[in-house]
Amino acid sequence: MQGSKLFVGNLSYSTDEDELHELFAEHGMVKSVNIIPNKGFGFVEMSSPAESEAAKEALNLTSVGGRNINVSEARPPKERPSSNFRRY
Repeated sequence: MQGSKLFVGNLSYSTDEDELHELFAEHGMVKSVNIIPNKGFGFVEMSSPAESEAAKEALNLTSVGGRNINVSEARPPKERPSSNFRRY
């Protein structure tokens, strides 16, 4: 694994950032947690790629809030076109 940021999918809408932080902290130092509201996914950044890999291996497909979460390496965001574009 190259990066230390993980994508966490299939989250229950009732799962909060503190719960996710506590879960991932069992596998290393958590730098940040960001859940996207009403989308069912979020991101967890660990302090090193090795810790990210350990957390991914341990937590992928485990039950959290009654749902089996998906944990994978986060991909970089896609480039978005400029919003200054006008259609005529």
